Amino acid sequence: MVTATAIADLCIFLLTWNVGTHTPRNQDLSSLLSLNGTTTCPDNQLPDIYVIGFQEVSTTPQVLKIFNDDPWVLKIADSLSDHQFVKVDSKQLQGILITMFAQHKHIPHMKEIETEATRTGLGGLWGNKGAVSIRLSLYGTGVAFVCSHLAAHDEKLKERIEDYHQIVDNHKYNAQGYRRIFDHDFVFWFGDLNFRLSGDMSAWDVRTDVENQRYADLLKLDQLNLLREKGNAFSLLEEQQPNFAPTFKFVEGTNDYNLKRRPAWCDRILHRVQSNIYPGITLSANQLSYQSHMDYTLSDHKPVSATFNYKVEAANQTYTDEELHEMTHGSASSPATPNVSLSFAFVVFVAVSYTQL
Repeated sequence: MVTATAIADLCIFLLTWNVGTHTPRNQDLSSLLSLNGTTTCPDNQLPDIYVIGFQEVSTTPQVLKIFNDDPWVLKIADSLSDHQFVKVDSKQLQGILITMFAQHKHIPHMKEIETEATRTGLGGLWGNKGAVSIRLSLYGTGVAFVCSHLAAHDEKLKERIEDYHQIVDNHKYNAQGYRRIFDHDFVFWFGDLNFRLSGDMSAWDVRTDVENQRYADLLKLDQLNLLREKGNAFSLLEEQQPNFAPTFKFVEGTNDYNLKRRPAWCDRILHRVQSNIYPGITLSANQLSYQSHMDYTLSDHKPVSATFNYKVEAANQTYTDEELHEMTHGSASSPATPNVSLSFAFVVFVAVSYTQL
């Protein structure tokens, strides 16, 4: 009889939100971050890890930054300050931002943390489009979280595909065995991917289908679905099909579509797991939720979140995550862990100071 021993069993919360250059001053993020008593994690527990990606954060000099962190990172830290979360890392490229927070108990199981950025907009000169990422050894496995903002507008499908391949080709890490994004055992890719609907349906007809919840019919026209089927881009990743209304484009401050653009599922979360690449080890990331958050009306996009049950299991044997790390990353690796004391103090500081921003 085969018995499985869990090396890791975590709930990972991912969120993407194009905030349209707005700051978070008056936003209450408790519902968005599942801090209101209801979560989609097993046993209604809080997530073990939050990884949050933003697009179009403000880059104006007037936006105050503390410890070189964007106000959105500070706002998240403030929101999580009562729940013993530690900031693991952040990376920003112009308006694209990714940040990661974890429960304090998981920090010893995180090693070789790296961030990377790839510019694609305006020939890669400005960085208004592109990707940022955080990769790490998590309980011995290689995990990459990628947040991207691809070329906008219906007619720019070719540019979006080029953006994707430029990110895949140019994103490089130092970790042994995990030099590129798809070398990783787990990949989570999310952001404002900007894919629209193919064909010539009018914005009004699309809205009518949305109001009648004919999502399946519209998703047959979705550019991301079509190009994944053809293998043009994102074909190595999986996506649970959205069962929520298109998240773009809204009149700011409302839940009404701005019909200057056809409604579209621009904001997406995809993932990939190499399940059985190590003898006796099984990797899995069962998706627990995929939803938009209609209550948040700050920008012309709705936030989109997903939760995953990340598991690492060993069959008929006992591994520590240290032993698994040696197997996956090589024993010569030099661990790099977050500065826990600084990160924890940072969260406490924010809880006191953020209201002054």
